[in-house]
Amino acid sequence: MKTFFKILGLILLILIVGLLFWFYTNLKDRHPGYKADLAILDARPNPLSVGFVALPITPKVPDRWIDKNKDAEYHPEDGDTFTDGNGNGVFDGVWIAGFGNRRAANGIHDDTWARTMVIDDGKTRLAIVVLDAIGFMNDDVIDIRGRIPKDAGVTYAIISSTHTHEGPDLLGLWGDSHLNSGINKKYMEYVKTQVVKSVLAAVQNIRPARLEISQDLTGAIPLVIDTRMPEVFDSGLRLIKAIDNGNGATLGSLIAWADHPETLWSDNLLVTSDFCHYVREGVEKGVFNGDRLAKPGIGGVAVYINGAVGGLMTTHPRLAIKDPFTGQEFKEPTFEKAEAQGKQLALLSLNAMDHPIEKIDSAGISLVVKTIFIPIKNVMFELGTILGVLNRGTTGWMNMRSEVSVFNIGPLSFATLPGEVYPEILNGGIESPEGQDFIIAPVEVPAVRDMMQGKYKFVFGLSNDEIGYIVPKSQWDEKAPFTYKKDGAPYGEENSTGPETAPILHKNLKEMLTILNGK
Repeated sequence: MKTFFKILGLILLILIVGLLFWFYTNLKDRHPGYKADLAILDARPNPLSVGFVALPITPKVPDRWIDKNKDAEYHPEDGDTFTDGNGNGVFDGVWIAGFGNRRAANGIHDDTWARTMVIDDGKTRLAIVVLDAIGFMNDDVIDIRGRIPKDAGVTYAIISSTHTHEGPDLLGLWGDSHLNSGINKKYMEYVKTQVVKSVLAAVQNIRPARLEISQDLTGAIPLVIDTRMPEVFDSGLRLIKAIDNGNGATLGSLIAWADHPETLWSDNLLVTSDFCHYVREGVEKGVFNGDRLAKPGIGGVAVYINGAVGGLMTTHPRLAIKDPFTGQEFKEPTFEKAEAQGKQLALLSLNAMDHPIEKIDSAGISLVVKTIFIPIKNVMFELGTILGVLNRGTTGWMNMRSEVSVFNIGPLSFATLPGEVYPEILNGGIESPEGQDFIIAPVEVPAVRDMMQGKYKFVFGLSNDEIGYIVPKSQWDEKAPFTYKKDGAPYGEENSTGPETAPILHKNLKEMLTILNGK
């Protein structure tokens, strides 16, 4: 009997040690000592050079399946069946990120992309990569930077995400259960490889260029709603077109707007970049009314980048979108609705680019980058990190490394934030509503755009990380009574690292912009 208990105790000890080692592996810092900190403040103007490229990151979806009860979730116990496309005898689910678990892709509607813009002033070279993905963790961004050869001359790489809710999970949160990561490691490696290739190809494509700046700050307002009070938007279209100085051809364009690419909503099971696909296609190839070209495109590579989507900014099923030519309204989530939205955005962009408000062929790049550390104060995020479902390490106990940057290119100012920031943090309008969990005045003031120096102010969300919603602390609301006389807690806090995130980000941005602005 003693021998039995000894053996049992040894087995339990091995299990405990193994479990602790697994937890440690999930929590350990993936890049110990890494800091992205930079300060380049030499803004003397030089001729600009720009390069673009688009490389696909479309996943393979080998198996198709029949959704027996039409719940958009793969459950064999409900009678769901699959066709074994690769003959390996198992269901190879490509888990779609953004709404719920077990959303298995059932095919491809349009390619997803890594689209890259490189801009160089002769001293500093920036690479801006945008992925058709729900998000991309800072650990993975750092990994990619380490793979970019030094001779590519890239000073700083920004890797952002469109935040499409119709692409493969790259964060880990949307697998076949809450306890299993949705990341396919082979697909993740493919994405990283394509990103590096895109940066190198864009560097090879660099040409002396001028930038034409355009904007339409009001035309896209009807295409998005704010589902949480106070209603504050980031609905302005801000646009850059790069023209080859040698032959006058369009090298590419950058289109900045703010909305969740989830117009197709949760029942769609086809991989797609949502409305972003139609925006980019329209800007590049033109906008068609049926078979007739209604507005010519500008050519080149169109890069769509998202802004402040917190709050949250969405084209909800209750918001009807009109076809810009027929006037037909689409309310239910369909590809026709996403196409109508994309065509409207493309037309607004092309019309604005017909009349640029400024042209720049010489400018200096000033850049400030800072690695920051954010406490994880969300029980589900803590559990996901311990179990390895949330695919990132920590720095110390339940702290995550993240990153912010600010830069100027002549009259253009840019700020990058690592998640889904609420527009009131950028544009003003933060409130201290009755029912708030912290009885305080607004903390994140002044508004970020008020602190930015340039005439044209771009803010890139979901850049170099995805930490979830960035909620003003004075609006934080997990406990009853709830703000704005709501019956329950709002959604944003469920997918946020915690109430200190926004103050930490704002404080660092304020310090960095002070340095960048030379004050």
